[in-house]
Amino acid sequence: MFKKIGVLGSGVMGMGIAAHCANAGMEVILLDIKTPQGGNVADASVKQALKQSPAPFMHKRNAKRIVTGNLDDDLGLLADCDWVVEVVIENLEIKQGLYARLESELGAETILTSNTSTIPLHLLTAHMSAALRARFAITHFFNPPRYMRLLELVQGPETKAEVIDQLRDFCDRVLGKGVVACKDSPAFIANRIGQFWTGMAMRAAFDRGLRVEEADAINGKPFGIPKTGVFALMDLVGLDLIPLIDKSMRATLPADDPYLDIGSAPMIDEMIAAGFTGRKGKGGFYMLEKSSDGKRTKLSKDLKTGDYSPSIKASMKSISAGRKGPRALIEAGDEGSEYAWDVFSGVICYAADLADQIAYSTQAIDEAMEWGYAWREGPFKLLDKMGVDWFVARLQAQGRAVPDLIAKAQAAGGMYGVNAASGRDQIMGFDGTRADVAVPDGLILLKEIKRTSDPIKKNGSAALWDLGDGALCLEFTSKANALDNDIMTLIKQTVKLIERDAAYQALVIYNDGTNFSVGANLGLVIFAINMAMWPVMESMMKEGQDAYMALRFAKFPVVAAPFGYAFGGGCEVCLHADAIQAAAETYTGLVEAGVGVIPGWGGCKEMIRRHYSHPKMPKGPMPAVAKAFEYISTAKVATSAQEAQEMLILNDQSGISFNRARLLADAKARALSMVAGYEPPEPEVFKLPGASGRAALEMAVMDFHAKGLASDYDVELAKELAMILTGGDTDVVDEISEQDLLNLERKSFMALTKNTKTQDRITHMLETNKPLRN
Repeated sequence: MFKKIGVLGSGVMGMGIAAHCANAGMEVILLDIKTPQGGNVADASVKQALKQSPAPFMHKRNAKRIVTGNLDDDLGLLADCDWVVEVVIENLEIKQGLYARLESELGAETILTSNTSTIPLHLLTAHMSAALRARFAITHFFNPPRYMRLLELVQGPETKAEVIDQLRDFCDRVLGKGVVACKDSPAFIANRIGQFWTGMAMRAAFDRGLRVEEADAINGKPFGIPKTGVFALMDLVGLDLIPLIDKSMRATLPADDPYLDIGSAPMIDEMIAAGFTGRKGKGGFYMLEKSSDGKRTKLSKDLKTGDYSPSIKASMKSISAGRKGPRALIEAGDEGSEYAWDVFSGVICYAADLADQIAYSTQAIDEAMEWGYAWREGPFKLLDKMGVDWFVARLQAQGRAVPDLIAKAQAAGGMYGVNAASGRDQIMGFDGTRADVAVPDGLILLKEIKRTSDPIKKNGSAALWDLGDGALCLEFTSKANALDNDIMTLIKQTVKLIERDAAYQALVIYNDGTNFSVGANLGLVIFAINMAMWPVMESMMKEGQDAYMALRFAKFPVVAAPFGYAFGGGCEVCLHADAIQAAAETYTGLVEAGVGVIPGWGGCKEMIRRHYSHPKMPKGPMPAVAKAFEYISTAKVATSAQEAQEMLILNDQSGISFNRARLLADAKARALSMVAGYEPPEPEVFKLPGASGRAALEMAVMDFHAKGLASDYDVELAKELAMILTGGDTDVVDEISEQDLLNLERKSFMALTKNTKTQDRITHMLETNKPLRN
């Protein structure tokens, strides 16, 4: 496994790759050119990266793993690197010149790769020695490297098989990438198809005179594509890159490639010349206009006139129909429908015609677009979703040729299917026959377990599945995995089941959703409030506390496996597990203050407990209380699993999985590793500061209020929180139990829900998905 990595070039991509390798614990050598003053450009890049948003670093401390230097004086630092990745300007001559200099500097076993997005491998290696060609490949990351899952891997005819195996394994397991093997063809897979899509979508929108809002709405949610669509995406990427990419594509594509027929979108050159290069410039297809009173108005560009006017919400008939899916949008019968058909029929046919020229499998096509462009479904999944027969019939009605691969899919009954015996997904290959979708070794797929077995227990919001080897998986199934009484009921039933049945030894809490859990079901909360069902509300809080305490003191190991959002109650369930195996991209915290309450299912208690006896905390009760108060009162969210470690949400027994696809397997392994000799924890007691500590916290809050950093109701919430965290009506010599803190939480939660300002916050969050500061 690699331990030391060199990155050559510290631009946006190079810096992002270096930062992500540092995130994964690697020592990194980052080299770039000298500044005119003799300094290193790489130094400035690291400093800039520490200020960027979204952040390339999962934690600022990771920057310390990067050693910077320059390409003139410091190539010797690369001698003991396991892997060196070149990320310099997309210029073949410059790259080849750098490789020539590296021949004598790299170790005999050092692997060298290029991050090129457009230059074929056979051109890069034209002047290399045979020894270096054997250790050379293309590793094409997608921007930003921390967040985008795709890594395209291209090997040459002389690249050693073990080199490719090492790169694939490291990028998968350590960097968390979805590795897709590509053929050595222009722009590889994702950009070959993605650039055709963006070019087609932009050109067709100009030709049809659509508004940019309409084009983006069509090229977005109905097709499972991020809401940026195409024009907002180009603003984000930078319009100045469009001519460069287009030039590179045209220079390398075959003469009969359909991309060459699209033609460049009008206005682009004029916009670039005038400084309208997107978000990094004065604006792009969208821009913000600031008036004299400071108010900002979003404007959009008219594709006919080139003028800007206030942006509108797209309201075409087809866009409304798109809520039912892409086929409904295309069948709606308006200009938007025709536009969508033009674009996506073109993209799907393009992918089908090219598939075996650019990829080793049909699976790779969909994975590349899903992981590289964040499409929910790649082009072949979209084909199946719309219906292959329907798609072919529309092509034929227009007199268009049906690609051979799509004809085979029609004969096979679709590109995708399911292996009835194993539950494995299947996909049709180039030959027209289906085979199981390739899955990397070591993965556990919950969806396959669910296809071939029945749940051990199930209700309306949760299910319990057997993972094998004595491990069970508790899955949330409610909308957005919001927590409710059904989930609490199944938690308690699960604990009793495992404790009485010797066949089971451990529990993993995991699901296949987009996010682990957004927290409590606020819809149920506001319903109970509006109906004045206060006993029901208090019972719900008590049920949640009892369920989580059952997890905490269970006689077997419990491992929570969060990913994405783990907010509020979703964070609290993790806090009550013995250990957490978190996806690296886990965003978690106790955010209840944003909806006018305090954590009521043990979050306050757990943040006190985690900080109270932690060896890095200063002695005495107040430091732990102050830290818990800071995190909860400000609704602080860890923006990575590494930040969650610093907040002590992840404890010393916890781990981080960089590859989200491996999270369930890693969590199961962690849970089973804890079985031998497992002893449940003992209840803890605390000596908390009482009234004196509460006064100190309230003074701090009033100072924030005086500075305009806390609203009037923020102050009221903070006082309730201070009452809980300092132990209520107690003295520093008194012992406070975990149950005492839970009782205080429940009392405060009930009092706050009866306050109209809390009710306003909950309603506002449900209506806008944004917090209200009242």
